[in-house]
Amino acid sequence: MQKGTPEYEQALEAVIEILRSRARQGAAPIPYGDLSSELARLGHHVPAHDGPMPYLLEDASVRESPDGSLPLLSALVVLKDSGWPSGGFFKLAGRAPYKRAGDDVVLWTREIEKLAEHYANR
Repeated sequence: MQKGTPEYEQALEAVIEILRSRARQGAAPIPYGDLSSELARLGHHVPAHDGPMPYLLEDASVRESPDGSLPLLSALVVLKDSGWPSGGFFKLAGRAPYKRAGDDVVLWTREIEKLAEHYANR
């Protein structure tokens, strides 16, 4: 699956919908493996930690908030062992136009809270 192909775009739309749904339900994080399984159930074969997954997560956040004004959907996806997002999330959150402030704990906690608030009635 390559970025820019119809297959990638369909998988990206599925990722966005899955994460929006999670955000609407209180923004409970989802492990990479569970997201991969959910995508497979929908016909998109995306390995949990390889291939296009990091690009799909970044693109989901960028598509949902191109100007940085909305919370980052990718904050919801976490590593099973630690319960924390991967380093890719923190890199995205720190760069323009997002420029999220605070140490990792504060930044991530705030992002999860904003996701729950933003999507509560959507």
